[in-house]
Amino acid sequence: MSSADRLIGSLDQAIRLVFGPRPHAERSTPAVSVPESDLSAEERDLSGRLMRINHAGEICAQALYQGQALTARLEHVRDKMEQAAQEENDHLAWTEERVHELGSHTSYLNPVWYGGSFAIGAIAGLAGDRWSLGFLAETERQVVEHLGEHLERLPAGDSRSRAILLQMREDEGKHATTAVESGGTPLPRPVQRLMRLTSRVMTRTAFWV
Repeated sequence: MSSADRLIGSLDQAIRLVFGPRPHAERSTPAVSVPESDLSAEERDLSGRLMRINHAGEICAQALYQGQALTARLEHVRDKMEQAAQEENDHLAWTEERVHELGSHTSYLNPVWYGGSFAIGAIAGLAGDRWSLGFLAETERQVVEHLGEHLERLPAGDSRSRAILLQMREDEGKHATTAVESGGTPLPRPVQRLMRLTSRVMTRTAFWV
């Protein structure tokens, strides 16, 4: 496809993702066989907010990968970005389903998260494919850390949310390894710190909005 075709495809994907119905997951949710726990109102509220953050994070991940795929120079790198976005689609569907099960809502700022992340992904792609893959690897490493923190914060009785986050953490770790093995270049420390700061702004805001 031409660059214009890919841009139109990316815009279509953004509209469907942010404003469309819940995406279809290729894999069943890891919580499919886990019974619902008898959570208190406070516990359901906390779990709902944490899963909202994770859903917003998956919105960001989709946008990052789409932006990188749009500007990637090598075909195999573009394919890896698009494949990663497809795999993250399962996470998006699982977290959205769980958010609604808990009686909460997805972030009202999802269009903002998508737009900002798409721009960051496109810039990373323009920097070169090795840097783009390095950005992907660092993103996934930070997501793994973030999921570990949420697993500690989840109410002890919320087994359904825990099952989802555990599978997500395993998948994200594999994505990071694949990016490194594909030639990703480690990012400079200042860039890593900036990524953490940006992520912190999103997570703290999505907890409330």
